[in-house]
Amino acid sequence: MSGRIVARAFTATALAGVLAITAAGAANAASPPPRVGADDVVALPNGFQPEGITIAPGGTGYVGSLADGDVFVFDVRTGEELDRLEGPGTPSVGLKVDQRGRLFIAGGPAGDARVVDAETGVVLKSYQLSTGPAFINDVVLTRDGAWFTNSSAPVLYFVPVSPSGELADAAVPVPLTGDWEQVPGFNANGIAETPDHRALLVIQSATSTLYRVDPDTGAATAVDLGGATLPNGDGLLVVGNTLYVVQNQLNAVAVIRLDADGTSGTVVDRLTDPDFAVPTTIARFGSGLYLPNARFGTPATPTTPYDVVRIDR
Repeated sequence: MSGRIVARAFTATALAGVLAITAAGAANAASPPPRVGADDVVALPNGFQPEGITIAPGGTGYVGSLADGDVFVFDVRTGEELDRLEGPGTPSVGLKVDQRGRLFIAGGPAGDARVVDAETGVVLKSYQLSTGPAFINDVVLTRDGAWFTNSSAPVLYFVPVSPSGELADAAVPVPLTGDWEQVPGFNANGIAETPDHRALLVIQSATSTLYRVDPDTGAATAVDLGGATLPNGDGLLVVGNTLYVVQNQLNAVAVIRLDADGTSGTVVDRLTDPDFAVPTTIARFGSGLYLPNARFGTPATPTTPYDVVRIDR
């Protein structure tokens, strides 16, 4: 199916998600009113079931499938489909592309992660991160490696990458401690770096809490947002001192102005779009923000339409 950009592809009504996160109390009095915008929609193959998205500096976008782990490759400027990398038959959840043309992909319930050649789809390295409760959900790339979240256990996983780009043979588990609260349901979800690149930011979906995590110790401290919470928090994106938090079932993106060290911040905006249909993750190219619609709560069939929404930031 062509990745041709189609304006106003469909209007979503799905509000219930497989994450089983309640939206009760979602209206946050401390947050400003939503700002609504409308831009373009990039069509994905029917039945694709997207979740994660990443965009290379040159403008090639990659979207992972929860259905079979395939990766849809498209031109961000035109929406044209460029390729489809074959998956392992298990989900591809969060993903990031590095400057060497490698995709780091979270494997969801398979408890694994893999590094894939972004051009050929060849698996370069696989990591079995957990043999216990696992939903390896998201990934962020830092200067010295890749960090993965597990929504089913209070632990992060670090895959070291040498300055020359060599991948470590094994991942290092880093238990979450300090203020971290593990509860029933989906816990650690989206992950990003603080603006000063010294720590990690992790959204705890089940408690609507954003944490700053020390990568050396795993100690987590709740970020001071002046009393604001982030219900249904999912994918994270940091641009300068601005943090974007996707709030999937709320069909919104919270915009937070952070201190450089990520210890505190202020919710300054909420972005929405009529085409949002439970967006999950977020990537940036130029002045655009790109979010795949997971449509959680809508029956996933081979003919169910899916897409990626572009809004201006």
